[in-house]
Amino acid sequence: MSRHVRREPGRLARWWRRRSLRTRLTVIAATAIAVSVFVAFQVASELMDRKLQDTAEDQLRADARVLATDAESAGLAQVPLRPYPGSGRLVRVILPDGSTRTPAGQPALPPVSGDARRVAQGVSADLMESIGGTEGYLVYTLRAGDGAVQVASLADDTPINEFGFGMLLIGLLCVAGGALVGRTVARTALAPIDRLTAAAVRVARTRDLDADIPDEGGGEIRRLIRSINDMLAALRDSRRAQRLLAEDAAHELKTPLTSLRLNVELLIRLDRRGTLDSALPAESRTRLLNDLGAQVAELSTLAAELTDLARGDVSDENTELLDLADVVVAAATRARSRVPDIEAALDVTSVWVSGRPAALQRAVLNLVDNAGKWSPADQPVQVRLRAEGASAVLEVDDAGPGIDAADVPRVFDRFYRADSARALPGSGLGLSIVQRVVDAHGGRVTVARSARGGALLRVDLPSATPAVTS
Repeated sequence: MSRHVRREPGRLARWWRRRSLRTRLTVIAATAIAVSVFVAFQVASELMDRKLQDTAEDQLRADARVLATDAESAGLAQVPLRPYPGSGRLVRVILPDGSTRTPAGQPALPPVSGDARRVAQGVSADLMESIGGTEGYLVYTLRAGDGAVQVASLADDTPINEFGFGMLLIGLLCVAGGALVGRTVARTALAPIDRLTAAAVRVARTRDLDADIPDEGGGEIRRLIRSINDMLAALRDSRRAQRLLAEDAAHELKTPLTSLRLNVELLIRLDRRGTLDSALPAESRTRLLNDLGAQVAELSTLAAELTDLARGDVSDENTELLDLADVVVAAATRARSRVPDIEAALDVTSVWVSGRPAALQRAVLNLVDNAGKWSPADQPVQVRLRAEGASAVLEVDDAGPGIDAADVPRVFDRFYRADSARALPGSGLGLSIVQRVVDAHGGRVTVARSARGGALLRVDLPSATPAVTS
């Protein structure tokens, strides 16, 4: 079985990754300019070479026509050939017998090629050819009389070389200037990022989330700064919520803990004195122990609700397709097992939703517990579940005194308890957890007055298509 071996990056790749963005932009700018100059040099050299070639060929043709005219007038053997002046064009006359004539003092040209001899024989009218050797020649052969005349020039690369040297100097200057410009542009463009980095480092060092980063720059930089400021705002809200949760938890835990501590200290003090039985009759002792049990249960409930609320999410369980009627029945059964005095009258129909079973059961349980605290002993809590359009509607109402209009806006706030509920057990977290669970499932929870005069809490959740079993 073959294994894929991860290839390590090369030395150049590692070097490139270690460079700063400013250095990368400088190198990219200089490289782009160097490539541009090189391409421009190649194109310009090619165009210049072609232009010089065309000019040289035109000049050779013109000189050859003049020499051919003289040769036809005076004859190939008699046409005057002026001594070579030391520079300039080279000429040669090809006689009918294949021999040649050249001016006095002229450097020797390469031997006449076979193609040039065919021109002299009348096979073709003219010929332009490049003849190599130690020195390259451009030779033009033109038919004249019974032979031909040749005009040649030494191939001169001096203009191209001078042009190339000039382009090299210009290219180096352009690359240096491009690197400088790229460095300057990179420094200017990255200045907001440098300030953003410094601000982020300052926030990380001082833990000061209240210092927003100045909104400057444009385009992507501005969007980045706004995103970071939004993140800082979210962190501020989260820290404020954590602080509020800790303060509220400490406040809510203080009362039951104080009462529990006083009762336990009383029992310990009486037991140490040996006066427990005489100071506390059996009836009082039983009542005290019941109070201790109730306080411990209240603390356990409060601790569980605080843990559930502080987690920040509904739960770690996965979302699944479920029948909400099963959840409601299970929650009502659990409520009766916890508080036997609660009577719940169920009127539920099967409605499928997509959700987390434990979280939804906790929300329904809190609704039933809340209603059970207010309903008279002879008036059961009514729990109704039905499908209404594309929603699953759950209603829980009681026959209690209802919720005052002044308390309705805050009934779902954490730890909020109406004045009329201060004497009743509870943490003030139940309905807050209900709202968080419902919000996490894409629904909404509302409160109104029921037909029996008590409170009516309604939960609307998006319904789902029931699972098909084969």
